[in-house]
This record gives sequence, structure tokens and C-alpha cells, in this order.
Amino acid sequence: MATLCRPAVAVPDHVITQEQTLALARETHAEHPQRDLVLRLIENTGVLTRHLVQPLEETLSHPGFERRNRVYEVEAKARVPEVVRRALAYAEVEPVDIDLIVYVSCTGFMMPSLTAWLINTMGFRTDTRQLPIAQLGCAAGGAAINRAHDFCTAYPGSNVLIVSCEFCSLLYQPTDIGVGSLLSNGLFGDALSAAVVRGDGGTGMRMERNASHLVPDTENWISYAVRETGFHFQLDKRVPGTMEMLAPALKALAADHNWEVGELDFYIVHAGGPRILDDLCRFLGLGPEMFRFSRNTLTERGNIASSVVFDALARLFDEGGMTQGARGLIAGFGPGITAEMGVGRWRADEPRLPPVREVAAVPG
Repeated sequence: MATLCRPAVAVPDHVITQEQTLALARETHAEHPQRDLVLRLIENTGVLTRHLVQPLEETLSHPGFERRNRVYEVEAKARVPEVVRRALAYAEVEPVDIDLIVYVSCTGFMMPSLTAWLINTMGFRTDTRQLPIAQLGCAAGGAAINRAHDFCTAYPGSNVLIVSCEFCSLLYQPTDIGVGSLLSNGLFGDALSAAVVRGDGGTGMRMERNASHLVPDTENWISYAVRETGFHFQLDKRVPGTMEMLAPALKALAADHNWEVGELDFYIVHAGGPRILDDLCRFLGLGPEMFRFSRNTLTERGNIASSVVFDALARLFDEGGMTQGARGLIAGFGPGITAEMGVGRWRADEPRLPPVREVAAVPG
């Protein structure tokens, strides 16, 4: 069975508070006809702090797509190795033990993928398989876990490294002044994360079943427009209500595993915004404390795209993990509208015993 081990998470040093975000919105968009609505929406996100890969004044400028993408590449290469090393250490594996690297990011572009650079610089084997995932947005964290689960099922005993690198602040577009864009400016943050899925051993969530679900005819609800100035994030006003359409898919996944989705022991889900979590509580019949890890991620770091599920899972580990056999669900939601979901049980690795020493028999 594939076990999702403890993730390593890192955030940049530059911080912007909700108060700063609201002040900027008031000043920059003083004449916007829906300014007061935007301010209320930003306040209602519950995002108190976010981390930025550049100082605020540089974040708010736009030097052009080429220079921004160069920042993405330079910062990714500077920051990813540290989270990779910590994730490998948490899982008690070495680079040579990794058979597949899954790299997920929707906030910059590199070809070859960063996976090639990691193999060349961090001691991974040259036959390590590479799987970049670039266009699933916030759902990519869940997709990466599911593809790692699939790989370990197909190749028993294999190990997969997942890396998520999201610099959402590099997508800031000063000319985009629609309500959805302005709300996004107060919601998204920057973060990096990594986690190992071990085919054998490890402590964490032992994946048992996964599934995907796409809501028909919603592919334009979350999207990028690719223009001369780069990626322009587009968010439909109907997106906050998508849990009504996705909750049945979560219920179906649990039912296929002969579980009741509202009776599990832990839940790690993508926190796109507070309504996502509130609606999941309502549609799944759960108390708000069941999504405390995801909500704390949202409050302290904002929507960090594909890294949300890893940050929330890391918080569960920080709390002490779960008891052996505890049942849980992990899910990412994103463009499509797509859900990538998995269920499994908590696995606490047994302590390694010292080797048994044979003692020669003493003649009687």
C-alpha cells in the first residue's frame, strides 16, 4: 500500500496582512463602482496573512511576463531543494530511492520541467521518471497524490516524490479590475511543499482508493487567459457554490469503499475560500472542527493553490497525527470544475527493532 508521508512546507519571508490588502484596495481602486463589495469579500475570506516571494512594492509592479517568469525559475531553484530534503528525511528515504518525481505548479512555466533540474542537481537516479502537472490549478495537489498512489500500485515497492511550487503573487495583473480578480488579489499566497509517497513502510495516510470527478460544462469557471502580460486569472462568481456539485462525488467515493463520508476521522481538503469549507460542513453533516487544518492554512497563508492539501496535512502531523487505522479523506478542487479525491487509513510505522543476535547454545 502507498503511504503519503509527512509533507515539508516553506513560505517566503515577505508578509502582507489583511489590513494592508484592504488599505491597498481602498487606495488603488478608490473610484471602482463595486469597491465596497470587493472590500467585504476580502474581509470575508478570513485570510489574515499571506506570504509573498518578492517585497510588496515589487509584487505590485509588472516588469513583463518574461522577467516575471524568470523570477519564478530563479526562486523555484533557490527554494525547492530545501523542502525536498526535508520531505525525504521525514519519509526516511534518499534521492536514490525515488522512482518518480511529480512536479505541480500553475504559476510559472519551465521546459524542461524543474524535475530535470532536480535530477541533475540533487542526486536522483537518471532513470527517475518525471511527471509535471501544470494545468490542474488548485486540484493538482490531490491529482499528484492520486497519480503517486496509482504508480505505487502499478509498481509495488516504488517511492514517489511530490513537489508543489506556487508563487501566486507573480500572477498579479494591475489592469484586471473585475470583482473576481480583485478578490483573488486578497486571497492567494505563495508557498512550496514536498512529500514522499512510499510503496512500503512510512508513517502517514495509507492510500486505499482514489477518484476524479469533473462537473460538466464548468470549464470556464476557473481559467487563465494567456496574454502578452502573462497569465490572467479568471474566476466565475458561481465558483464558491461548487461544493453542492462536488459533495456527492465525495460521498460516492466513500460509499464505493463501504464507508460513510460523514463518519471519517480526519479530512484534508483544499481551502479555496471559507464558503468551500462551510458548505462541506453542511453537505457532509460535519462540524467545523473537522476542517480545522484546512481553515488554519487559509487563515495564515491564504489560498496557496496546489500546496494547500500538503500544508493542511502537515498541520495534522504537527498536532500529533492520528491513531493507527484512523480513516480519512483528502481532496483537491480546481479548474474543470475538477475534484481529485482519495481515501485511506492512518498508518503509524512500527519502530525498527535491533537485529536479533544469534547466541550459540551452551553445552549442558
